[in-house]
Amino acid sequence: MIIQPKIRGFICTTAHPEGCSRVVEEQIRFVKSRSPINGPRNVLVIGASTGYGLASRITATFGAGAKTIGVFFEKEADEKRTASPGWYNSAAFERFAQEEGYYAKSINGDAFSHEIKEQTAQLIRNDLGTVDLIIYSLASPRRTHPLTGQVFSSVLKPIGKSFSGKSIDAFRGEVKDVTIEPANEEEIANTVAVMGGEDWEMWIDYLAEEGLLAEGIKTVAYSYLGPVLTHAIYKDGTIGKAKEHLKATADKLDRKLQSLRGEAVISVDKAVVTQASAAIPVVPLYISILFRIMKEQGTHEGCIEQIYRLFHDHLYASQPPARDGEGYIRIDDLEMKADVQQQIMSVWPAVTTENLEELTDVKGYCDEFYRLFGFNVQGINYEKDTDPFVRIPSLDVEQNMNQVKDAQG
Repeated sequence: MIIQPKIRGFICTTAHPEGCSRVVEEQIRFVKSRSPINGPRNVLVIGASTGYGLASRITATFGAGAKTIGVFFEKEADEKRTASPGWYNSAAFERFAQEEGYYAKSINGDAFSHEIKEQTAQLIRNDLGTVDLIIYSLASPRRTHPLTGQVFSSVLKPIGKSFSGKSIDAFRGEVKDVTIEPANEEEIANTVAVMGGEDWEMWIDYLAEEGLLAEGIKTVAYSYLGPVLTHAIYKDGTIGKAKEHLKATADKLDRKLQSLRGEAVISVDKAVVTQASAAIPVVPLYISILFRIMKEQGTHEGCIEQIYRLFHDHLYASQPPARDGEGYIRIDDLEMKADVQQQIMSVWPAVTTENLEELTDVKGYCDEFYRLFGFNVQGINYEKDTDPFVRIPSLDVEQNMNQVKDAQG
């Protein structure tokens, strides 16, 4: 199969296995080039296949030598389509980890379900005993509640009044005005149900009940707050309500984990190109301007640079920096520097379709988007016939074991 990118709106419907593998390898190489982390030993990453979750798994393994279990919901290839990028990422990660003698196993399924929680608990019990770090990094537009069966769908909308602002179609190189009507109460509640902290709490409570949390357990969820420029659609919108619930959940979990001398915390991370952020109006234009300024300053970071810094400088530092007034770890500190934000505010009103490439790094934005799916990666021949069928080693083992169990009755 000749695999080329196929863009529909803000989604790419294809992924390249060799390109995804190369991007994972680049992240591993970065972590290995840095100082070792005196960090966790047994790690569970919920939402482990892309973005910050994948970076967390790479950092834990290649920075701290940890054993990792990754939970995700990805699609393998079939006769008509490629696998999802997260599938290829996870296959590559496991292969690289196992080549260097690290334990790495994965579970593919709906992390919101009780069934996947049970499978994960059994794997921890059998292979690790307990976990001392749990990363919660799920990004899903929908959630089926495990107790009621109700399906919730999230929306990206303002609250209270409609929002009008500037955005871009990055792939057409066009600046456009957008207007988004406000969410109703049901949409707000549904967004909180999907993107808030209820499922995170369910995971921690269940694993605690099963006796699978180590003394000194840390659990971290990822969030984004952003500047005033994006607040109407983000911090003050439906996503913001979900993030408030996530923070309240962190505070509740932190109290629960005191008996284990553990902690629950939220890391507020920098704006990066993800499948989720590409869907949020205004944000792609903001990121494009931000990238240009931070690259000029030499402070630009992707997921792997930030997560390495989170582990090395904060979570496992002998003297970590102070958290902010609300108890957040702020990995977005370089983005939120006053001079960076002032430059963005001065550029924002001047950006038009005609000067988009001059005033922003829209090219870098698009390049990062393509790399999410394994495209625009140096050294990959995209004209070459490529096998889209790639196996995730630990899932093959699990499947074979289940087949044996079925055959035995």
